[in-house]
Amino acid sequence: MHGSILADDTSVMDFGLVLGAALAASLAGKFAPKAKLPFLSILAAVIGGVLMGYGARLAFGCNIGALFSGIATGSLHGWLWFGCAFIGSWAGVRARPAFGLA
Repeated sequence: MHGSILADDTSVMDFGLVLGAALAASLAGKFAPKAKLPFLSILAAVIGGVLMGYGARLAFGCNIGALFSGIATGSLHGWLWFGCAFIGSWAGVRARPAFGLA
């Protein structure tokens, strides 16, 4: 938090992923950003991002890794993670129409 964001390996990799995806899409002729996004779509993206960030913070890093390595080792926490993720995914799919998403 005290240094430059460009000095952090993870941040640089994230920037590279976004820029690489944009470059690949533009080279394929599929890059078409939309200037007009519905407010509810932006709200849904912000809520989803905050919830994913909070989950990653609770898991002390990669929360998907907690699922895979937990289940692979037969640990109870992996199966609990799976159950909670299943319920959260079900709730997220049910909430999509409230945000105008198909």
